[in-house]
Amino acid sequence: MKLTLRLLGGELAILRLPPDAPTPSWLSFSPGPLLSITRTAHELSIVCPADSVPSDIKCEAGWRAFRVEGKLEFSAVGILASILNPLAEAEINILSISTFDTDYVLVPATLLEKARAVLRQNFELLE
Repeated sequence: MKLTLRLLGGELAILRLPPDAPTPSWLSFSPGPLLSITRTAHELSIVCPADSVPSDIKCEAGWRAFRVEGKLEFSAVGILASILNPLAEAEINILSISTFDTDYVLVPATLLEKARAVLRQNFELLE
């Protein structure tokens, strides 16, 4: 099965808040390229559009996201590894997020062109 990846529009930011922090009131839940909120015993982690993060909030801005196109079955094996291994070999750091339907791979915007070149070698890339 040949995977297709789509580069999502817009720059993303990643931020970490204390585990007991409320979901920020400034966070927009309107449809956009990607919003992910994960709470664990150790942190509240948020990935959101960079332009929505207030200037007084510490974050790691400057990320771009690729989405695996189509719905992935839970029985699928090795999907992320097939994407992440070539990026790792090219020394491109990533953050991956999986949802019920698919996977997302975030790369630093400063390495976007390098990531595109690497991914085009193995996948159809839509933009």
